[in-house]
Amino acid sequence: MKILIIGGHGTIGRRVADYLSENHELVIAGRTKGDVTVDITDSQSIQAMLEQVGQLDAVVSIAGEAKWAAMDQLEEEDYYVGIRSKLMGQVNLARLAANHFSGKGSITLSTGILADQPVLQTTSAAMVNGAIHSFVKAAALEMTTGVRINAVSLGVVEDAYEKYKDYFPGHNPVPTSKVINAYVRSILGADTGQIIRNYE
Repeated sequence: MKILIIGGHGTIGRRVADYLSENHELVIAGRTKGDVTVDITDSQSIQAMLEQVGQLDAVVSIAGEAKWAAMDQLEEEDYYVGIRSKLMGQVNLARLAANHFSGKGSITLSTGILADQPVLQTTSAAMVNGAIHSFVKAAALEMTTGVRINAVSLGVVEDAYEKYKDYFPGHNPVPTSKVINAYVRSILGADTGQIIRNYE
């Protein structure tokens, strides 16, 4: 399979890419480095990237950001960081990528535990994750025949636990093997319209 991974050099992305590279042709995209570069906040940049890489069998997004801060410190524009990047960036990727498959294909978006179990300082990030979940469920009903779409929703991953553990007291880190398997299930399995959760 020819698989495009946006965010393939990130903490999660590189683990997934390393695993998939053993049996598949990968194209890694990033904001500043990769086989191709892309700004997911710009739909024209997404379209240009897709035209550059050509026909695909799967598209995986492990990208997007949102503002973390106490709710009383968030201004309206702070919410738009996540809306433009993680939400609409992935929505635009999904709608544009649907036309770039050689036949059947899969689209995998990324969210996280905050959609279901928010913690302090995450009103913006939780909002965005929940919106992506709803988008995936609805989009699956209208995708081109043979094109599947899912979201992978993870807890605090093992590789980033030290960085985020203070935000998630009492949470168990998600082992790397479970992280990889969640993406493999979405890419290679038969699921569509699913939120594939691995929270510990």
